[in-house]
Amino acid sequence: MCNIVLKFFGMEGFNLFSGYLLPATLFIITLGMGLSIEARDFKNIFLYPKAVLTGLLSQMILLPVIAFLIATASHIDPVFKVGLILIAACPGGATSNLVNFMLNGNVALSISITIINSIITLFTIPLLVRTALLIFMERDAMIHLPYSETLVNLFIVVVIPAFTGVLIRHYYPGFAKRLERPLRYILPGILLTVYLGVLLIDESDEAAKLIDFINVLPYTFLLNLVSMLAGFGIGYATGLSNRNRFTIAVETGLQNSTLAIFIAATLLNDQVMSIVPIIYGSFSFFSTWLLGYMMKKMGRKKGMGSVEPG
Repeated sequence: MCNIVLKFFGMEGFNLFSGYLLPATLFIITLGMGLSIEARDFKNIFLYPKAVLTGLLSQMILLPVIAFLIATASHIDPVFKVGLILIAACPGGATSNLVNFMLNGNVALSISITIINSIITLFTIPLLVRTALLIFMERDAMIHLPYSETLVNLFIVVVIPAFTGVLIRHYYPGFAKRLERPLRYILPGILLTVYLGVLLIDESDEAAKLIDFINVLPYTFLLNLVSMLAGFGIGYATGLSNRNRFTIAVETGLQNSTLAIFIAATLLNDQVMSIVPIIYGSFSFFSTWLLGYMMKKMGRKKGMGSVEPG
């Protein structure tokens, strides 16, 4: 079972941080976030599905369209353009859930979108990446994602710890509430420590060159910024609460760069393409948190109302 998790994250040959600590960290983080969720929060997702449907629309349609527009308008190497599409094709992950947890967003909505989107992208990632390869590189390649392994990984890293946290909160509410505030500081610290280990130690030999960083960074940041604005905007247009709007913005703006690196480096065997998600992953956690915080404050200040609970 451990090998399945490592294979999904592209870590079969990796070292301590990426091979063992990162999967364990993601499990712990999702468990911690589950402590902040009550069963009724997930119940509301099904009673009022507009929020989760809006989030899926934003991630599955708006995000890839934005990525294709940015890639088409840019003057970077075609392989980097495909890298941008690859990022947009990937689902959100534990990091987007964590940012929403830090912002006191709708964590139940965030996790629900992550679970559903992770399943859908098993089929859309090959289609989007193949289209990008044909358009920008005149190259055809089939991507075969490990469907069963991915579903098992999703169950292990997201579903089990999240619902375990919900059960703990249900039966021991006092304990869960006491942990909620300190976990907003502890969980990000744990994740960032492990990610630094992955980037600086485990993947030090695959670091992007400075010139690549300079060339690609503006476009990866633009993808992060515009997609968040689009997610927030569609939430506003559909009459969602401010909390749900910035939650969807975070889900749309922060994608699973670890999965993108795995696809580029392992499934496509293209180390150059993997530079794009490496650069994206180096800043997107921080920029997404900052932009999400600004959106949260802006919505409160302007008194943007909603027609939906939550």
